[in-house]
Parts: sequence; structure tokens; C-alpha cells
Amino acid sequence: MLEVTVEHLGAVQFEVKTRGHSVVSDQPEENGGFDEGMTPPELMLASLGTCAGFYAVDYLKRQKLAAEGTRVRVTAGKAKNPARLDDFKIEVDVPAGLSEEHTKGVEEAVHRCLIHNTLLTPPKITLEIRSAVAAK
Repeated sequence: MLEVTVEHLGAVQFEVKTRGHSVVSDQPEENGGFDEGMTPPELMLASLGTCAGFYAVDYLKRQKLAAEGTRVRVTAGKAKNPARLDDFKIEVDVPAGLSEEHTKGVEEAVHRCLIHNTLLTPPKITLEIRSAVAAK
């Protein structure tokens, strides 16, 4: 099972920790933050982009094609009712020209991305609110 812990640092900053790694999430100044980290939606796009990049590079390496310098750009718009991200777009730039076969191969590889597939098939989400027990 995958796990992260998120701890409030103050204001609108949070530290995300897993396996000895950490990243800070913050808000831009106009949202009451200090702009010292990515926002939660940006972290979600980063997760999708790094996953897509992993699968694209894996395909390129297995085909013995140039992979160094592969770049992924992910964009999304905001939608309402309920508030969410929508219209995701993934653009994968590879360092060398690819044949039609290898272009299709990269596309098929990216479609195997865990995050991509999670977004396409909404997961079950369980919410539990726990309160610290006050000392008597």
C-alpha cells in the first residue's frame, strides 16, 4: 500500500512526507500563502506528468531510442459543480524524431501510466475524521 503523510506547517503550507522524502505544498501570495511550493492541483499535474514521463522513457529505452531530454507538459482547466480539474492534456516531447510505429508505442506506453488510469477510472475514496482526545 502506498502512503504519504501531510502535516500543516502554518498559514496554508503543508509538508508531504513519504519514504524519507518530503515536499512542501503552498499557495500563491494572493491566496494567503508564501509561494514556497506547488499547490495541490500543481502537485496532481506533476504526478501525472512524471508518471507519463516514466512510461515514455521506459518505452524509448526498451526500443534503444534516445530518451535523454524527454520532456512532458501537463495542463488542465478548472471546472465547477463540483470544483475539480478537467480537460487534462499531456504533451510528450522526445529528443529525436520517431517513426509512426514508435510514436504509437510511446502513446500506448503513456496510456499504461498508473496515474493516467486512476484519473480515467475514478477510485473509491474513504474519508475518516479523527480528533485528538483531550487530556482530563
